[in-house]
Amino acid sequence: MTYTNKRVTDRFFNRLKRHFSEEELVELAAIIALENFRSKFNPVFAVEAQGFCPLPAVKEVAAEAASHFHK
Repeated sequence: MTYTNKRVTDRFFNRLKRHFSEEELVELAAIIALENFRSKFNPVFAVEAQGFCPLPAVKEVAAEAASHFHK
């Protein structure tokens, strides 16, 4: 349930450091860890989606950020 073989490579981390401060990277890692925790925890107790939807602005910001990494 919790095994993952995914690792952040030095190359990828160095690319992130070009775009984010150390504080932003810590915050990003914390949010990713929280979502990973929830993705493992919620199914154990059959926690279902609560009907919330993502904000359009978040999608736009995410798409813009992603475009910088695909150049």
